[in-house]
Amino acid sequence: MTSDSPRQVSRVAAIQMASGPNVSANLAETARLIAMAAKQGAKLIALPEFFAFMGVKDTDKLSIREKEGDGPIQSFLANTAKKHNVWLIGGSVPLTASVPNKVRNSCLVYNGLGQRVARYDKIHLFGLNLGTERYQEENTIEPGNQVVTFDSPFGRIGLSICYDLRFPELYRAMSNVDLIVIPSAFTATTGKAHFETLVRARAIENLAYVIAPAQGGYHLSGRETHGDTMIVDPWGVVLDRLPRGSGIVMASINADYQQHLRNSLPALSHRTLDCSHLKVKNSG
Repeated sequence: MTSDSPRQVSRVAAIQMASGPNVSANLAETARLIAMAAKQGAKLIALPEFFAFMGVKDTDKLSIREKEGDGPIQSFLANTAKKHNVWLIGGSVPLTASVPNKVRNSCLVYNGLGQRVARYDKIHLFGLNLGTERYQEENTIEPGNQVVTFDSPFGRIGLSICYDLRFPELYRAMSNVDLIVIPSAFTATTGKAHFETLVRARAIENLAYVIAPAQGGYHLSGRETHGDTMIVDPWGVVLDRLPRGSGIVMASINADYQQHLRNSLPALSHRTLDCSHLKVKNSG
C-alpha cells in the first residue's frame, strides 16, 4: 500500500442480523440492509455467519445446503452484488461436504459484477461445554484446510469465520493483509467475555482494519448471539459498532493512514517466527 495507490479512502459496511430458520425471510432482511448500506455509500459490505439460515437444530442446515456455484443463497449473493455494484462478502453459506451428514461453512465473496472471487471454508470448529450450554460444530461441519486471501479495490483481504478469531496463527499465515473479515455468530456468553478483546487484538497485531459482522439477538432455537458488530482500525480503535438487533455498521478505511501506522510501528517486518508450514491459497 502506497500513497499513490488507487485505494485510499473507501466506505465499508458490516451487517448485523438475528437470522431464523426461514431462508426467504432472512434473504429479504439481508437485501433490505444491503440496500441501506449501498445507499449510504458502502462499496464493500460484509454479512454475518449463517446470515441466510439459523435453524432450530444443528442438523437443520443440512436441508438447505447448496452445491458450489448453484443454489438460491449463492444466486442471491451474486445478483445482489451486481445490482448494487458492491463487493459482497457472504459471511457463511452451508455448502456440500465430502460426507453426506455434514456441510462446509463457507464464506463466499462476490465483486461488483456478481462474479465470485473467493471462497473460504471455516477451519476451526467451535466446541463449548458449560453444562447447560453446549455446542459441537464438528458434528455437522466439515472443517476447511486452506488460508484464503485475495486482492480487491480495498486492498488485500483475509477471510475467517467466528471461532477462527481465537487462533492468531491463522492471521499470521495471511501475511500482510490490509483488511480482515470475521463474520460471526458468537454466543452471548463467550461474546460478552471475549469478542471485542479478540477483534481488537487481531486488528492491532496485524496493523489491519477488521470488519466483524455478527449475529445479534435471540433465535428460535433458544440460542442467544452476542452481536456487537464492529469495524476496527489498525490501531485498535472501534470506528463504529452495533450492540444488538438488525442494522448496519459503517466506516471509512484509509490506506494512507494504515501505511503511516505501519511505517511508524513496523512490527510486521519485525516478526521472526515462521508460519510458512500453513498452506495458503491466494485467490486473485
